[in-house]
Amino acid sequence: MRTFEYDVLFFPMSRKTGEAEMKNILNARGAKGWEVVSFSSSEFANVGYTVFLKRETTDGGAAS
Repeated sequence: MRTFEYDVLFFPMSRKTGEAEMKNILNARGAKGWEVVSFSSSEFANVGYTVFLKRETTDGGAAS
């Protein structure tokens, strides 16, 4: 049976993370097998972006 692990990244508006920096972070995670499955933004509340990632585990348990 295929199993997955999940992670959540936060990009707060107060940090002023630029598009290039977000791409670099997501590309680094992608190189480690992570895939973005969803994201949400809350510019109205001035919160920022939340990105949800997953990757398949190789041994049926959580990978590092």
